[in-house]
Amino acid sequence: MRRVPALLAVIMLGVCLWATAAHADGAPQGAPASGRVALIGVPGLHWNDITPRRTPHLWRLAQGSAIGTLSPRAVATATCPYDGWLTVSAGIRTSSGGRCGGPPVPEPVGGGAVIPGFDRLRGEGGRYSAGALGAAARAAGHCTAAVGPGAALALADAHGRVDVYAATPDALPDAGWSRCPLLAVDVDDLIRPYLRDGVLTKEPDLLSPAERAAAVAAADAKVGAVLERLPADTAVLLAGLSDHGGVPHLRVAMWRTPGGAGRLVGTASTHRDHIVLLPDITTTMLVQAGVEVPDVVIGAPWRLTAAAPLEEAVDIVRRADLRGQTVRNATKFFFHGVAALQVLFYVAAFVLLRRRRGLGGVRAAAVALASIPIATSLANLFPWDRTAAPTATLIGCVAAIVVLLAVAALAGPWRRHPFGPAAVVTGVTAAVLLGDMLTGTRLQIDGLMGYTAVVGGRYHGLGNVSFALLATSVLLLAAAGAERLVTAGRPRAAVGFVAGCGGVAMLLDGWPGIGSDFGGVIAFLPGIAVTALLVAGARVSIVRLGGFCAAGGLLIMAIAFLDHLRPPADQTHLGRFVGQIADGTYLPVIARKLDAMLQTMLNPNLLPIVVTALGFLIFAVLRPGTVSAGLIPLAFARSPMLKAGLVGALVCGVVGTLVNDSGIAVLSMVLGLAVPLVLATGIGMLRENGRLAPIGPAGEASPGPSDGPSGGREGSSGTTHRPPLDKPATDPSGRAEGLPGLI
Repeated sequence: MRRVPALLAVIMLGVCLWATAAHADGAPQGAPASGRVALIGVPGLHWNDITPRRTPHLWRLAQGSAIGTLSPRAVATATCPYDGWLTVSAGIRTSSGGRCGGPPVPEPVGGGAVIPGFDRLRGEGGRYSAGALGAAARAAGHCTAAVGPGAALALADAHGRVDVYAATPDALPDAGWSRCPLLAVDVDDLIRPYLRDGVLTKEPDLLSPAERAAAVAAADAKVGAVLERLPADTAVLLAGLSDHGGVPHLRVAMWRTPGGAGRLVGTASTHRDHIVLLPDITTTMLVQAGVEVPDVVIGAPWRLTAAAPLEEAVDIVRRADLRGQTVRNATKFFFHGVAALQVLFYVAAFVLLRRRRGLGGVRAAAVALASIPIATSLANLFPWDRTAAPTATLIGCVAAIVVLLAVAALAGPWRRHPFGPAAVVTGVTAAVLLGDMLTGTRLQIDGLMGYTAVVGGRYHGLGNVSFALLATSVLLLAAAGAERLVTAGRPRAAVGFVAGCGGVAMLLDGWPGIGSDFGGVIAFLPGIAVTALLVAGARVSIVRLGGFCAAGGLLIMAIAFLDHLRPPADQTHLGRFVGQIADGTYLPVIARKLDAMLQTMLNPNLLPIVVTALGFLIFAVLRPGTVSAGLIPLAFARSPMLKAGLVGALVCGVVGTLVNDSGIAVLSMVLGLAVPLVLATGIGMLRENGRLAPIGPAGEASPGPSDGPSGGREGSSGTTHRPPLDKPATDPSGRAEGLPGLI
């Protein structure tokens, strides 16, 4: 068994390399550089706006282009035109700050223009990368041509200058359309009605359907005029660069390039076949123009992905926004419901256990409650977005899966083992999450406890909430396996088993292109180490814990550095962060993540889960006869490894809360999964002959239905003494009596 950790390490490395190679081999390549590229920005444009009849020019462009969706997320929840164009200029998510609306009006200088106050724009708020696109073009000896304020902002160099400028397409001479390799056009007809006093309104439905249709038609006509004047060899990028209110959406992305017709367009930034980001536009324009991409630009070039007829492709991109909007809207009341169920469960458990009643119901409720998180991922196996009522269907799918999983956990042959039902829930949770990571995390995106491209926090890999579920389930399962090995007198093998299982999951979680979870590794390693130390019977100190956290940080930085050594187009956000450290642009990223983490601390959905679960657990240990009828101390006493797994999971939750921008969401998911299952395991410890032994008024187990010497029926004269529930019975050797294996 000494070879088990090494064998697992070899398998783990092989799986990571296989998965990475599979992603790389299957990655479609971008189109060759044409040397001339034009960006047509239509802020606010949605795929629902485009139809053959209403927008003939845009539809014709779609027929000859690869199409996808653009996540216009800059910094704020909703992106205004100013921030959209500025992010294209910088090649990194950027905000203008203050009241955000339309871009500034350029000041004409000769045949070009200058953005007023551009030096201030670069110098304030960490926006010093503004102008990266234009500066790179100028360094390569290329000129830039812009039509409209937003276009000038996007192509301005470090001094705010653009070589050729016209306020409207009609004002640009014919020679101006072919003079410069990089051209941008601001088609603002659709977004202008949503600006009030120059500021983007928060009302997404400000326009009536007829008014919006008229604005879309005007934008379509201008796009048609632009396309007619562009040289035939120009690669065209069309993008809906901003939102049109306070609600974020996925926007239009088209790429007219050789071989693009009938294809989807994606990017390595998202690892999705049909989703691109704002900074990707910057990189794509530079690559198409044959200009070296500066290190400050974090985007990846667009690339042609899956083949899809136009009607099918349009259906895909429209449903992508529908799924994101459904999840975004449903998440609000879903987490309200989860928080209410958590609080209700602990209150009911307290009352019922205090009265020594309803143990079977408490166990069933605990298992069902712990099944909710993974049910939100499994629900994405079903096409709920194709129904007439997608929100109701999604919630219904989650509820049905919870019931099926709980029934399977409580009704199968494993129900006789104390940890059996918990093993089913944690096993399914770990298997689904690990399998999803190895197959492209298709179940994570647009999941109620996952992430959505509409919000734009993450586009692939394992999210922070899912990390909490993975770490908790793996550590509890590893503890269950360690229990058997310790009971068999093989403590060293038990430690190796915990380290090996945890290490496999941790490396998959942090590996670029698989889990791509930066903060997860930092939190996972100390959790694994604490669990292994407790399994070995060693002391856990603050110094040791700090050392393990530091080791986790060093490990993930090593992985990130290796990722950074790959070509920029293949790097994940881990490798790009190393580049940001090297060029000094990392501070705004850290500041945004720290701010996001702190904002979660008083979240009205997450805080009740943490307070009630943690409070129940603490008092169940300190006051076992009052809070849990001694069930949790009984579980810890008869299965010490269970305690080790729980403590390790809690360490992951606390450290993960501090190092991830999801903050307290990490700890809430750890507690929401672990505490109900530990309580269910404690109830399972009382099973005898397939039935629950009733609990006496003093916190002691009373004679059960088969307690008589002859195993007689209830009411027989024979009785068997049972120890207090917070103390395990012992045999003459001093060892716990009937110490069951967890599985």
